[in-house]
Amino acid sequence: MAKRPSPNTLYTHDNLYVLSGMNSESIDLIYLDPPFNSKRTYSAPVGSKAAGASFKDMWTWQDVDEYYLDTLAENFPALTKYIASVGQVHSKPMMAYLTYMSQRIVEMHRILKETGSLYLHCDQTASHYLKSLLDGVFGKNNFRNEIVWKRTTAHSDSGKYGMNADCILYYTKSDVCTFVSQFQEYSDEYKKRFREDENGRMFIDDNLSAKGLSGGGYEYEFKGVFNLWRCPKETMRQYEKEGKLYFTKSGGIRLKRYLDDLQGLPCQTIWTDINPINSQSKERTGYPTQKPLALLHRIIKASSNEGDTVLDPFCGCATTCVAAQQLGRKWIGIDIEKQFVKILIDRLSDDAGLFKDFVATDQIPKRSDIKIVLPSSSVKEQLYKEQDGKCNACRQDFDLRNLELDHIIPKAKGGGDYYENYQLLCGSCNRIKGDRPMEYLRLKIETRERMMKTKIFFGE
Repeated sequence: MAKRPSPNTLYTHDNLYVLSGMNSESIDLIYLDPPFNSKRTYSAPVGSKAAGASFKDMWTWQDVDEYYLDTLAENFPALTKYIASVGQVHSKPMMAYLTYMSQRIVEMHRILKETGSLYLHCDQTASHYLKSLLDGVFGKNNFRNEIVWKRTTAHSDSGKYGMNADCILYYTKSDVCTFVSQFQEYSDEYKKRFREDENGRMFIDDNLSAKGLSGGGYEYEFKGVFNLWRCPKETMRQYEKEGKLYFTKSGGIRLKRYLDDLQGLPCQTIWTDINPINSQSKERTGYPTQKPLALLHRIIKASSNEGDTVLDPFCGCATTCVAAQQLGRKWIGIDIEKQFVKILIDRLSDDAGLFKDFVATDQIPKRSDIKIVLPSSSVKEQLYKEQDGKCNACRQDFDLRNLELDHIIPKAKGGGDYYENYQLLCGSCNRIKGDRPMEYLRLKIETRERMMKTKIFFGE
């Protein structure tokens, strides 16, 4: 029997099935770096830690799981129409890619806690389409930022500007979210503005006057200077005691801000201070599209706390897993390639021998937050009433004894024994469907009905 999902676990399976087997509201932070639909094939070089790893970043309808199409169309009709329109505006492969991604984004939203966040790493190929998908699932009001990460110093692209940046779409599930401000080091140009004081500390002076500021200030005399100050007199005395006051030649008083006391520049939406992995980097595995640990460190520290659970459903060479463990978070990684288990073991063992603290499995987890309902006559009776005595496919009337209980999503594809996954089909429809998706069955029914109308028209 498949095990329930537990922290520090690497699943080697299709992430859609693993996600569908995870409990709702069980994850604090999701980072995903999915394929970008770049129409390229990526391969790791021979001799690297990831040698043999490759993936094709090009999409067709063969990549879309038909078992989940009905759920998507039923619960997100507007999103389904939008994806269909992309097929006309852009291409069928883009339509297939967005369908593939939307099926997974829906499950990610379900398993994310109300205080949770999602960061989707992409590039300009489909970023605007993916944002619309996220708006449709998470809600446009839960969009927080589009972060631009400068991933290379320069890039030469013929006939256009060099594409040297990726974007990261940041969403939360609600307004009550975890967020801790992050800081980046000041630029050399900014540091030049600091000068050395009598104690050898580098400082810059800042205004203490409240004149011209909305909200007023504190009016009093200090050291012979009468002014409207930004802080009360007690604070000014404390600044003087700490040696933080700077007296100008013109008789003014300003505040010393020491460089070694400052956290740095609060992170904005353009990140230029995190370098990509170069050929000499210690953390380099050779895996195509590998991201630096520093990038994941910033995201994990900003949107999670120690002890929280971080998920990466396209974990590849496990950078997110390693970063999460380094920062005291629990983690779950998913990748369809079994080879990445060895890469993860190597990376965690290199990182202070932490490799023993995780489980690797190819078994799909089973949800424990929904009630298991085994097939029974009472289930059939309840479904019979809800379906008005009709087959859920051909919509013909039948006696209860002539209807059969069917799993909408087969158990082999992540579907379980719970009421929402049951339906009643007539014997004919159930045999046609077998272990196929409902979309297949409906197509067969529509084809059969067209043939019958054609025969009637010709009098056959």
